[in-house]
Amino acid sequence: MEKQNWKPGNMIYPVPAVMVSCGEAGKNPNIITVAWCGTICTNPAMVSISIRPERYSYGIIEKTREFVINLPTGALCRMTDYCGVKSGRDVDKFRTLGLTPQESVHVQAPGIAECPVNIECKVTEILPLGSHHMFLAEVQGVSVAEDLMDDKGGLHLERADLIAYSHGTYVRLGQEIGRFGYSVRRKRKK
Repeated sequence: MEKQNWKPGNMIYPVPAVMVSCGEAGKNPNIITVAWCGTICTNPAMVSISIRPERYSYGIIEKTREFVINLPTGALCRMTDYCGVKSGRDVDKFRTLGLTPQESVHVQAPGIAECPVNIECKVTEILPLGSHHMFLAEVQGVSVAEDLMDDKGGLHLERADLIAYSHGTYVRLGQEIGRFGYSVRRKRKK
């Protein structure tokens, strides 16, 4: 396999394309699309999002120290893109897109009712890194659509039609090709 050498860049793709909602008292809540989002710790459950300081949502999250990560579906792809290119300084994204602010249980920031998973977060630290600052946050609670659960309480995210971002393109997450630990499991004797 022949390869080209490129200048330094972020080529870890695909990444989640998430809609991050935030808000402060007396103002319209806002939504920003974030591709720099990830899991950073299991116990306590922690995540990170990275946002440019000049973005409208940055100031809201810096002030309130909370946000909700909402996992969008393929049906919400156009809205996800819109929230990444339009500023909350200029437009009320919830109203313009017909999205429903969902009351959160553990934070004041609303979730997005149309997203099947909402992850409520409180900021623990802000790390200035360069073009983006990273918000480290502890997960306070998670809301999951009941139609993603089976009768035994198992979660089936594959039913959600989630999307990811890959080098300028939104993609649907596809079929299951394995499960954690399957490469070392013993085969059952018949």
